[in-house]
Amino acid sequence: MWKLVKVVKFGVIGTAFVAAFGALTMYLWNALIPDLFHGPVLNFWQACGLIVLSHILFRGGGFKHGGGWHHRKWKQGFEAKLAAMTPEEREKFISRWDHWACCHWGPEKATTPEKPVQA
Repeated sequence: MWKLVKVVKFGVIGTAFVAAFGALTMYLWNALIPDLFHGPVLNFWQACGLIVLSHILFRGGGFKHGGGWHHRKWKQGFEAKLAAMTPEEREKFISRWDHWACCHWGPEKATTPEKPVQA
């Protein structure tokens, strides 16, 4: 039952988001482009198509976020910085930023044995 509610909720919110974003794009296009550049006036579906086209052109296609070569390059650089730190600097850095992490801070944290709990 709850899964159905989540699916319906996602569908309603997603539809509202697409409609609002498409209407905003259509409004901005029709307010600026015809007057500035003597371009065409767009309807709602053309504005939605323009959004999809710009996403394909500027994001490299696909709708997956958070991946790609730029993410891997950033992660490799971050792990290299962590590896260059002394253990004390690394612990200080991790303790300062650990609440922002969704996963782990590179391979050294995953391979470090946990401290034994003293009773």
